[in-house]
Amino acid sequence: MFSKPVREEYPAYYHNYIQLVPEEDVLIHLGEQIGKTSAFFLGLTDAQADFRYAEGKWSIKEVIGHLTETERIMGYRALRIARGDLTSLAGYDDEAYVKEGQFTTRTMIDLVEELKAVRMSTLALLKGLPEGAPKRKGYANNGEVSANAIAYIIAGHELHHLKIIEERYLG
Repeated sequence: MFSKPVREEYPAYYHNYIQLVPEEDVLIHLGEQIGKTSAFFLGLTDAQADFRYAEGKWSIKEVIGHLTETERIMGYRALRIARGDLTSLAGYDDEAYVKEGQFTTRTMIDLVEELKAVRMSTLALLKGLPEGAPKRKGYANNGEVSANAIAYIIAGHELHHLKIIEERYLG
């Protein structure tokens, strides 16, 4: 039902995210990924969670909030597209969302629990799609994208941010 998306299934700006996802069942990957990511985040100290590697960059708490909100938005897009809705879905300003989210005031446990809840919701949605629905295409953020590609974008987006955390926050 889901398969590594071909180039025609998504806008070019998502290519790097999709390429980060291994060649395996994306639903299995998403399920395993959330366990590893949760354990990783919960293993950080408070100082690490609040650290910013440069002026104007997000803290790890803010990255978690960003991951959660982006997945929530992407899940909504996948639902609309999988149902055949051709309405062009607007983009969003992730910087403004992070600022308004005030994630630095929350505990790591709270942030990770919300991230896990959103992932469980995403998985339930994707697993429940009828045959053929993942291949449907729609419009989001001024580009044509399939519901199938969105599943890979969610996984790759998380991998992208984990790589940045390893290199720039903890490296």
